[in-house]
Amino acid sequence: MSLSDNIKWNEQGLVAAIAQDWQTGEVLMMAWMNAESLQLTLQEQRAVYWSRSRAALWRKGEESGNVQHLKELRVDCDGDTVLMQVEQVGGIACHTGRRSCFYRVAAVDGTLATVDEVLRDPQDLYGAKGE
Repeated sequence: MSLSDNIKWNEQGLVAAIAQDWQTGEVLMMAWMNAESLQLTLQEQRAVYWSRSRAALWRKGEESGNVQHLKELRVDCDGDTVLMQVEQVGGIACHTGRRSCFYRVAAVDGTLATVDEVLRDPQDLYGAKGE
């Protein structure tokens, strides 16, 4: 059975993909993959996602230079999530210019506090577009 056959694709033909720093274990981001982006990720040994907003393949770092080099790819027990251990080039995974997309912490009352600083202005990374 191929990798793709072991994935439980959602109604849109996508699977959740989590990128984790291969050395620290820090969760950097979550994005979506379709069958083609999953195959390309393995072939190119770099993260290739499916952009739902653009309805197109998205090679992480194609605009910012913050490429994610694949070190290992795992599939969870249910087959509905992919975990990628990656080397994050440039130290920035989030389009907000932060190391991780998970930069806000929830308090008991449900409010959110920003706990991680912006490492690089998103305008410097992407201009007016955003990745």
